[in-house]
Amino acid sequence: MRWVNILNKTNPNFPSLRAKYCEDFLCQLRGLTFRRSLPEDEGLLLVQSRESKLDASIHMLFMWMDITVVWMNKEKKVVDIRLAQRWRPIFVPLAPALYVLELSPIWQDHFSIGDQIEFDATTSD
Repeated sequence: MRWVNILNKTNPNFPSLRAKYCEDFLCQLRGLTFRRSLPEDEGLLLVQSRESKLDASIHMLFMWMDITVVWMNKEKKVVDIRLAQRWRPIFVPLAPALYVLELSPIWQDHFSIGDQIEFDATTSD
């Protein structure tokens, strides 16, 4: 399992956050489904094979918690942010995205559309 540190270059007061780097199909299919909680300082970074609205869409079926979803394009600029509510069928970003960051709801106000995000590699678990 690979983890990355998430850095918001636009917001210098951005708190510490790490995410599981998820680029294979099974990891993305599973996502956070059936999880009952998520540590506040951890998330899941879904990496798509191409920049797309459809490929970057998510479902919230079988989700037991609401999450903040941050979509980023290939330049790692935030293109959309939403509070995704549990058991809703689909959330599609406003613009094509390559990266989908799923986090605790508390993170919604830490991102803005247009923010420049960076990922730094951390340890493998």
